[in-house]
Order: sequence, then C-alpha cells, then structure tokens
Amino acid sequence: MSYITRSFKKLGTKDPYIHFLKTLKYSLYVIVHPADGFWDLIHAKRGSYSAANFIVLLTVLTHIWKLQFTSFLFNNTNWEKVNVFMEIATILLPLVIFCICNWAVTTLFDGKGKLGQIYMGTAYALTPYPLIQIPILILSRFITADEGTFYYVFNNVSVLWCAMLIFMAMMMIHQYGFGKTVLFTIFTIFGMLVFIFIMLLFFSMISQGVAYFVSLAREIMFRLN
Repeated sequence: MSYITRSFKKLGTKDPYIHFLKTLKYSLYVIVHPADGFWDLIHAKRGSYSAANFIVLLTVLTHIWKLQFTSFLFNNTNWEKVNVFMEIATILLPLVIFCICNWAVTTLFDGKGKLGQIYMGTAYALTPYPLIQIPILILSRFITADEGTFYYVFNNVSVLWCAMLIFMAMMMIHQYGFGKTVLFTIFTIFGMLVFIFIMLLFFSMISQGVAYFVSLAREIMFRLN
C-alpha cells in the first residue's frame, strides 16, 4: 500500500482516486451554485488540490487544442508559428500572479483566504472554460461562417462565466461583501500590473547587466590577444 493511500485512509477516505473524482465532480456544482459552492469548497473541505490542478491542466490543454484544431473559419492562427511554451505561460502566469497579488492585497485588509485557498477557488472557477470550449471547438468543424455567431457567443460566455465565478470565489473565500470584493478586485488588477512592471524592469536590468559583462569579457579577450 502506497504512502498516499495510507494517508488518505488516516483522513477517513477509503480511496484517493474516489476522493479525487468526488472533488472534481464537485466543480460542476460550484459553477451553478457559486455562493454555496465556493463556501463549502473551502470551509467544508469539498475541494482538493489534485482536482484544482487537473482543472488548470485541462484549461491549458483546451487553450492549445483551440489554437490547433479550431476551424480556420474562426481561427487564423498559424500553428507552425505557435510557441507552445508561450501559450502555456499565457494561462499559468496570469493565474499565479493573480493568486499572489490577491493574497498580498487582501491579507492587509482582513481577508480570510490563504494563498492555497485562493488558488483552489480560482482553479475551480476555470471549469466552464474547458466545458464550453471543447464542444464549440468540435462544433466549429461542422458549421459555416454564417453560423459563426453561435461560436462567438459561447466563446464569450465561457470567459465571462469564469470571470464571474472568480469574483464569487474571492467573495466567499475572503468573506467580503459585494462592494468590498469589487474594490479589492480592482486593487488586485492594479497590483498585477505593478508586479508585471517590476518583473519586466528586473529582467531588463538583469539582461543589461549580463550584456555589459559579456561585452567587457570580449573586450578583455580582444586586448589579451
């Protein structure tokens, strides 16, 4: 018996795989009952990090599949020029930066959520993206350009639904009211912009420093020769 299985049995769960499936299935409840769903997700321990990681992974894969397999009528991406690692980063980096900035901002103003809880809530809030995007990806192969309205509508619905769920997740996790959640969502977005600016400035300085020492080394080698 593996260590993970023994650990789950100590926690009262007979099978870690059943626990994973139950917590993953709970995401379907969360997306239609966000208030109760996100509250129980965190405070009643109805979620799991394994399910959250799976949802994030599926979201990333869906984004890549969308670029590769969506009909050319609705997608003008040249797959041969796509950098898969950059596309993965477009999903994971905003997720990581959002969780860090939201945790940093709300911690200063009586936010109840921990960093791991913010990540779990945000991950579960991404559930509608693969649920909607995968079917419309398949649908795009069978509809004409004149019928593309359905594709674009459901494409926007998936994004707006995720945004609404993230908002509700932060409200329930931090135990804020509606107005306070709006305020700290704005602060989080501002914090993300500041964080990105600082990181870009940092890497710019690092690259300039490396370039300076490389040119200095070349100059020394040139003079020695």
